[in-house]
Amino acid sequence: MKILVFTEKPFAPAAVKAIQNVINAAGEDMVLVERGTRQDLLQAVRDVEGLIVRSDIVDEEVIASAPKLKVVVRAGAGYDNIDLKAATDHGICVMNTPGQNSNAVAELVFGMIVMMCRNKYNGTSGSELKGKSLGIYAFGQVGRNVARIAKGFGMNIKALDVFVADDVMIEQDVIPVHDVNVLFSENDFVSLHIPATPETKHSIGYDLIVKMPKNGVLVNTARKEIIDEDGLLKALEERPDLRYVSDIKPDKAEEFEKRFAERVFFTPKKMGAQTGEANFNAGVAAAEQTIAYLKDGCNKYQVNKCK
Repeated sequence: MKILVFTEKPFAPAAVKAIQNVINAAGEDMVLVERGTRQDLLQAVRDVEGLIVRSDIVDEEVIASAPKLKVVVRAGAGYDNIDLKAATDHGICVMNTPGQNSNAVAELVFGMIVMMCRNKYNGTSGSELKGKSLGIYAFGQVGRNVARIAKGFGMNIKALDVFVADDVMIEQDVIPVHDVNVLFSENDFVSLHIPATPETKHSIGYDLIVKMPKNGVLVNTARKEIIDEDGLLKALEERPDLRYVSDIKPDKAEEFEKRFAERVFFTPKKMGAQTGEANFNAGVAAAEQTIAYLKDGCNKYQVNKCK
């Protein structure tokens, strides 16, 4: 069987070697296409049983071009780049690799928070994190790592996640919150980790953001689609004390930077998982999950329902 590793943004060389070792050790063949175009993907996917991608788009056209394809694994947590319905209609299993990038994303959260608390290191007096309150919106693997790091700063931590029992949070010295309005109104910092779904898209807007305490900082390492950009612009206009940082550049990035240059920051591309360690871990996990599914039907991290 052939397994295609297709990445517009390549894995690190060490990760590629480790992925190949996993696939070859199982007696399978790896096809590697790095910095590939869409046409490259449509061509390469024609005769493979497994597909490993990062943020590359796997839509109906790609899936229809792959008659032998049985499994797609996204090397990372988010999987909105994959058309789950099309995969399900074709009987293809889709999996992600949860937890492999979580520490990298959590560390970036605090890198951006500290930068904004110190006024982008512009020489003026900033503020400290000790004793401040942090609200975590979604308490999955990334959220839990954010909480772990926040404890080291001496912060007070609250979290909201309807899918996580209160006891799980309490065991980690995190106060459960059950109302998103409370999460925003009671925390100096709010860190977003919710997925982009029909229910969450554009759900973070003016009404929530203006509830934040004075000098509040909103951090987004999730998806840009969850932000109502017009609402955020209005909130920043009315509240000159508020700040917004993200590793996902907004659609209206130029307007944000022109109007609120000192109070916003965006990485040039999504950087949460851009560490050598996360790159390696996610790639190897994707290879192991692909092999496990093709060999034994193991679908532990499946995110769709195959017919």
